[in-house]
Amino acid sequence: MPVYLDTARNRFRRMIMCHMIADTLDELHAMAERIGMRREWFQPRSFPHYDVCLTRRAVAIKHGATVLERRDFVAAMQRIRAAGGTRDDSNPGTFR
Repeated sequence: MPVYLDTARNRFRRMIMCHMIADTLDELHAMAERIGMRREWFQPRSFPHYDVCLTRRAVAIKHGATVLERRDFVAAMQRIRAAGGTRDDSNPGTFR
């Protein structure tokens, strides 16, 4: 299951967050569910992803998510888009 986490450290309230993406929405949502995230936390804008706190990030890694440095994470996003994995503007939050 190709799910990717970046190395970002963004503050949100009292938490530190990173981003989680995947090759498909099914894979992304499956990992989110596996690590205890709610579907309403999904962010379809710009690029479909979840913001993940560091505690859940560690659990995602245990479940097989791959950590990518910024440059590799951006390359993965570009590859996913090029393969048709961009969001569908007529139905936000879905891949084309």
